[in-house]
Amino acid sequence: MTTSELQRPTATGPYVEGTSTSPLEGDVIDALRTVFDPEIPVSIYDLGLIYVIDIKEDGHTYVGMTLTAPGCPVAGEIPGWVRDAVIKVDGINEVDVEILWDPPWTPDNMSEAAKLDLGMF
Repeated sequence: MTTSELQRPTATGPYVEGTSTSPLEGDVIDALRTVFDPEIPVSIYDLGLIYVIDIKEDGHTYVGMTLTAPGCPVAGEIPGWVRDAVIKVDGINEVDVEILWDPPWTPDNMSEAAKLDLGMF
């Protein structure tokens, strides 16, 4: 395990906006909102699939995310989509994406907007 892996924040559930000290946080979140689950017309960020966003001063960014289900048919592709979206942010020069299974995703992870979009009220 590398030093940067040891210093990664622990995933406790959906990422909470405003917990990063990086000025790039908002731009990274905006980029993540461009990535959609192909089966659900909601961004992966608003679905609550993003658990960790760790942006280092040198632009190296770690994204820890989960999936709605272990058998997700695009599980192998989504990390690439996330990487491709985040690397476009000015100031980000390297992106590592990891699928995390703990804690498991639940519909409670979704933003209020996502729940509204999906008629879950």
